[in-house]
Amino acid sequence: MIGRPEPNEAAPHFHHYINLVPGDDPLTVIESQLAGTASLLAGISEEASLHRYQPDKWSIRQLLNHVTDNERAFAFRTLWFARGFTVPLPGYDQNIAAACAGADGIPWSEHLREFEDVRGATISLFRNMPPEGWTRSGVASGNPVTVRAMAYIIPGHLTHHIDILRERYL
Repeated sequence: MIGRPEPNEAAPHFHHYINLVPGDDPLTVIESQLAGTASLLAGISEEASLHRYQPDKWSIRQLLNHVTDNERAFAFRTLWFARGFTVPLPGYDQNIAAACAGADGIPWSEHLREFEDVRGATISLFRNMPPEGWTRSGVASGNPVTVRAMAYIIPGHLTHHIDILRERYL
């Protein structure tokens, strides 16, 4: 569809996520992740969603909240640059966001609904992207990033955290 991003299209640490996305059509991956992820997460009970694999690690609720919050931030960056804004965007500190979210106090069922809603909005954003939007870029957190790279970072970030969920929590 849009081709894979080149190394200069995102900060080096984002290429871990980009490399987790197969093929050249990230929108298909973003869409296909929704049902599979929702099904996996629906199998986790309210009680189990508070589990931490180590005392100093996030609970499953906090992990999903992190994924959802980051998807919102990544989608906003995508929107900002795709719509032609050129003002650089500030950094996003996931630790501040996690500390202020109160994720463990929100029912697991609400986290599931919120993830599905946010992913649905992300799908709409990319599905309705005008062709010229895919070619735009900007600066976020002091690093250049393209809209095309963001389309890979979003599903790659989810894959990364689902892998952690499966390996360390479940």
